[in-house]
Amino acid sequence: MASTTCPVCGGVGRNVDTATLKALLAVSLRQLRAMPYAFCATATCDVAYFTQDGAQTFDKAQVRVPIYQKEADDTTPICYCFGHTVADVRREGAAVVADIEAGIQADQCACNWRNPQGTCCLGNVKQLAKRRG
Repeated sequence: MASTTCPVCGGVGRNVDTATLKALLAVSLRQLRAMPYAFCATATCDVAYFTQDGAQTFDKAQVRVPIYQKEADDTTPICYCFGHTVADVRREGAAVVADIEAGIQADQCACNWRNPQGTCCLGNVKQLAKRRG
């Protein structure tokens, strides 16, 4: 996936499929433009998604779910497909990783529609589980 720069914070964003925006934005989808969007993961930036030309942004308040990268308190989802929160990973670590891996193997995940970053959460979960130890 290509990357681009957030027009607000200057952080590097990752391309995200338009299906992710359609599933998660709490605004009229008529606002979407026919061009690539990127996800801004910078914790201190209110922007969630932006067009690669920087002309349009959607902030985290316009997303239907809390965004892990921006609001990582204990109640924030970290796994949007199987319902695991930050607290779950801090408490159960490896068991959460195993549960997510089992769900992936069973073809039960839908990360591109449910996860605001538009990709699998497993990297985030493993990183947080490693820090808990």
